[in-house]
Amino acid sequence: MQRVHQPPVLQQVPVPLPAERHVLIAVEACGVCRTDLHIIDGELDRPKLPLILGHQIVGRVALNGPDASRFSEGALVGVSWLAHVDGTCRYCRAGEENLCDHARFTGYDVDGGYAEYALAHEDFAIALPAGFEPRESAPLMCAGLIGFRSLRMTADAERIGMYGFGAAAHIIAQVARHQGRLVYAFTRPGDEEGMRFAREQGAVWAGGSDQAAPDELDAAIIFAPVGALVPVALRAVRKGGVVVCGGIHMSDIPTFPYRLLWGERRLRSVANLTRDDAAEFFREVERAPVRTHVTTYALKDANSALADVRSGTINGSAVLLPGLRAADR
Repeated sequence: MQRVHQPPVLQQVPVPLPAERHVLIAVEACGVCRTDLHIIDGELDRPKLPLILGHQIVGRVALNGPDASRFSEGALVGVSWLAHVDGTCRYCRAGEENLCDHARFTGYDVDGGYAEYALAHEDFAIALPAGFEPRESAPLMCAGLIGFRSLRMTADAERIGMYGFGAAAHIIAQVARHQGRLVYAFTRPGDEEGMRFAREQGAVWAGGSDQAAPDELDAAIIFAPVGALVPVALRAVRKGGVVVCGGIHMSDIPTFPYRLLWGERRLRSVANLTRDDAAEFFREVERAPVRTHVTTYALKDANSALADVRSGTINGSAVLLPGLRAADR
């Protein structure tokens, strides 16, 4: 359970019962996301309280609520950040449900997956192939999905810079490589281990964010929540290129000279995701040889996982396993 500005506290709570068209999911894995830290730190400042964090959920349907018929019990499903939309606002009607005026989000407006059980509306649960391994699939539910939406915003860019090579970038670099693109990875300055990891994931070049890429970039994606990287990335992309900000929260962007934006360079943000994103992404994942790199933690060690995500000491993703015992790790 979570109260804003306080670390999560492990508590016993009743198993929730699914309402109309909802399913109860026995959680097998839940990814730990930097967004969870933004909620804890009050940077996303309107969560329901008390709150169970977690929006990268993989598990099996344990119980169908009234009128829920999409999944059979035991089906493997995923749950992402988008929990519900109204379906009637101007954005939903335009196919932009990620911008819905009344959207609700998992682990923010509704309880999430830092638990043994979680609820989800059946229309917003993602059917997963039976062969998907939960601990490896959990990071796909947000890091993968948001990263994929960010990648799509680069259109047909060939040379792509990725600033912040963590959970999202290590997945999307593999997708981009499968698509025949060239990935240039930017890590914390001096992070030799991070640079090595990026090259292992297919980056043709890896260096610190204080370094210039050896080639002019067609596009850049900023995964690190650092506003100061915006002018850095604009400086790295060619005329007509695009810089995509892939996080839900970012520190303030400093002022920068107009010449960095001039030349029809574009600056875009990514807001949430759609169910169509999920369908397209998982089709791509089944074609591309994507392998997630995860560090696993028992549910009781959620604060350790969050601390490791905050410090950037993990290569890849942190994943909570509710059934994990200390001896299994």
